[in-house]
Amino acid sequence: MTNDPFTPVLGQQQAIELLTQAVRQKRVAPAYLFVGPDGVGRSLAARCFVELLFSSDMEARIIASLQSRLRQGNHPDVLWLEPTYQYQGQLLTAAEAAEKGVKRKAPPVIRLEQIRQITEFLGRPPLEAQKNVVVLEQAETMAEAAANALLKTLEEPGQATLILIAPSPDLVLPTLVSRCQRIPFYRLDTASLAQVLTQTGHQEILQNQALLNIAAGSPGSAIASYQQLQAIPPELLQDVTKAPASYRHALELAKKIDQDLDTEAQLWLVDYLQQSYWHQWYRAGIIQQLEQARKSLLCYAQPRLVWECTLLSLYQQCNM
Repeated sequence: MTNDPFTPVLGQQQAIELLTQAVRQKRVAPAYLFVGPDGVGRSLAARCFVELLFSSDMEARIIASLQSRLRQGNHPDVLWLEPTYQYQGQLLTAAEAAEKGVKRKAPPVIRLEQIRQITEFLGRPPLEAQKNVVVLEQAETMAEAAANALLKTLEEPGQATLILIAPSPDLVLPTLVSRCQRIPFYRLDTASLAQVLTQTGHQEILQNQALLNIAAGSPGSAIASYQQLQAIPPELLQDVTKAPASYRHALELAKKIDQDLDTEAQLWLVDYLQQSYWHQWYRAGIIQQLEQARKSLLCYAQPRLVWECTLLSLYQQCNM
């Protein structure tokens, strides 16, 4: 091969070296766990690793076709799964739910039906490559039933390699972690972060310190935050970044947040407000109150009530 598939992956030399050596030495593990913060290149590295696996025995003239098919997600020997919402009998990814305008009340999860899909996929031999590959994004979202079902597959993967992607091994069932080779990913330094944002056409993010603080070395998080920022009505954002003027204002603002933003956007708003409020008031109590709001939203508490409590507390703390 003349080209290095890992060229697009920046700042993750240890992961690249581990994966490259596994292929060169023909010691590819049955299962891997890519661990590290969101948005630092884990999914990109997974695609590059699959490309390296499949192209190691290919002629150079057909590698370009392989690269294109992997990017388009239509290679017959690759199954790429991500968390889904259940809507009218269908499983929708976050992107599909957004496209259909589905009001999302809770974060998406990896479901038992998707693990059964993996079992079915691995039940047949590979069609073109030497092995099947399954990539499971946000593996930490698996419920216990789904994780136990996946465990059976990991015990006997057959002619396949599975890649689980998660922020931390602590968030994945220990018995799954024990059957995977761990590949670490890290936050990018300032120069690498700027390089990724520039190469992807997101230079304007470099001028927004709040977004960079939220990203904390994760270009993917920086881009996602920028997109969330653009999606929130400017009037609402301007209103919520100031302390409520009265109890009534706090209640009205909570109602508007609940009406205008889905759960994913509300969770992002918590991060944004933590940055904004800290630089305005430097009060740990306010940050702790927002952290409690995040936990409540993740536990499916009624969003309007969560924001009412949070904003009323903010009003009280800023008027003490």
